[in-house]
Amino acid sequence: MCDETMSAERWDDEIDLLVLGTGAGGLAAAVTGVDQGLSTLVLEKTEYLGGTTAYSAGTCWIPGNRFLDDDNDVEEASRYLDALVGDRAPRELREAYLARGGEMVEYLDRIGVGFWHSKTVVDYHPEIPGSARGRALEPQTFDGRVLGKADFGRVRRPVPEFALFGGTLMVRRAEVNDLLGIYAGSVRGVLTALRLGVRWAADRLRYPRGTRLAMGNALVANLFHTLLQRSGQVWFRATATRLLTDDGRVVGAIVAYQGRELRVRVRRGVVLAGGGFSASPDWRAKYLPSPTPQYTRAGEGSTGDTLALARAVGGALGEPRDDNAFWFPSSIGRRRDGSTVVFPHIWDRAKPGIVAVNAAGRRFVDESVSYHRFTRAMYDSHKSVPTIPAWLVIDSRALARYGLGMIRPHTPAPMLRKYIEAGYLQRGATVRELAASIGVDPDGLERTVADANRYARMGVDEEFGKGTSVFGHQYGDAGHTPNVNLGPIETAPYYAIAVVPTPLGTALGLQTDPSARVLDEAGEPIPGLYACGNDAQSVMASEYPGAGCQVGAGLTFGYVAARHAAARAS
Repeated sequence: MCDETMSAERWDDEIDLLVLGTGAGGLAAAVTGVDQGLSTLVLEKTEYLGGTTAYSAGTCWIPGNRFLDDDNDVEEASRYLDALVGDRAPRELREAYLARGGEMVEYLDRIGVGFWHSKTVVDYHPEIPGSARGRALEPQTFDGRVLGKADFGRVRRPVPEFALFGGTLMVRRAEVNDLLGIYAGSVRGVLTALRLGVRWAADRLRYPRGTRLAMGNALVANLFHTLLQRSGQVWFRATATRLLTDDGRVVGAIVAYQGRELRVRVRRGVVLAGGGFSASPDWRAKYLPSPTPQYTRAGEGSTGDTLALARAVGGALGEPRDDNAFWFPSSIGRRRDGSTVVFPHIWDRAKPGIVAVNAAGRRFVDESVSYHRFTRAMYDSHKSVPTIPAWLVIDSRALARYGLGMIRPHTPAPMLRKYIEAGYLQRGATVRELAASIGVDPDGLERTVADANRYARMGVDEEFGKGTSVFGHQYGDAGHTPNVNLGPIETAPYYAIAVVPTPLGTALGLQTDPSARVLDEAGEPIPGLYACGNDAQSVMASEYPGAGCQVGAGLTFGYVAARHAAARAS
């Protein structure tokens, strides 16, 4: 059935591959498409490139990657995912991910988009057989100068709090550790600071920020550069408002661009890569657990628009699973300009001398588990005791040494005043006074702190086992004894920061097959329509196996979609 007579209508543009979205999945599809000889157009609804990927570490989780000296890693990863995910997602989809992920990395490397091996990074569930180290890959740093000033300005800036000098100097995580060593007199730290600082100062003579890009910024900028080199097109502030079909096949789109409504014919396929729906209050209220998250660290363009486009032509949403999202516990603050800070607490919870408590003043989780597991524990605890928000409690010694949230390590005590006055940081001269300030049971908090101090002396957490997992060990303090994750809370004054659940990405998306084709309600592929990234139902259900599984899946299935579309062309 035709919804319009296509042959009788005028087309404003005609291309082979249309990609909606410029995160990891969309750009991977676009780059693969142009490299395979397809004329490719990418639509970005905002003025900046990169979506949520640009804010992220850009890490991708790829079992069996070329850096691993383990011929059985894919088989072990399959065993790991079978235990973690089970039948909550089609096994054929995660097997396709495992089969094509390494191939994708090799392909991107060949065309100039490279990765470094994060060989020490541990999977998020090390207690499950088949888990391993070394499946995470870090994007290689990228020189933004090669883009030219105008296109460099199109790359979405990182989260300011995860960079230096107001978000203008990006650093790798390994470099953060080097820089912190300055406080201990590290020569390496001083040399790292000089190297980064000289480059940054030179950049600021010509650019509004440093051009040495790292993490997610490096990944999307490199993909963007590779796309432009191969004559791919990106339209900014462009939105597809409707997909056009002919006899059930997607053959084009209506595109709002530069004040016009354009009819774009698409010969080989449309790839939906709009980032899911983390940034949509309506979608969050409908599909995420209660209390509904009010904030997200995802890109502002992730509003579910592309999911609605697919549903209008018969695309089927997957079955809701668990909480339908991937989670950070985040603290909420304000910048000097009044904008809201959503600060993900990724690593600081694992440090010694920090506990997380609910309204009863009691712990509810091993604080060093992954951000996804921690937030799920918040929701589980909230069923019986108010735990949203939860409170991260720390003493003045640990706060000075490790920092917490927006507060950097070694922040002088007088400079904490602005955080206290803003309500971001709560302070108490005693544990009971702090409890009153944050509205938790003072007896419960006193008991929790006393227990934490006892565990710190023994080196054993008798309640939740903090300090026993190799995952937690990697983010503790290697120089702290007797346990890298356990420390006392005994040096007044005492402090606390509230954290709330925030979706970093959504797991509920369009049903797809192993070729990334969108399926209809009968489970049949819709010809000419693909989905990847958070627009596709997660191949992991709502589980989070390791660092970078979202970026890894986006890159892999963006690549798969474009290869399938190119095979149609041949």
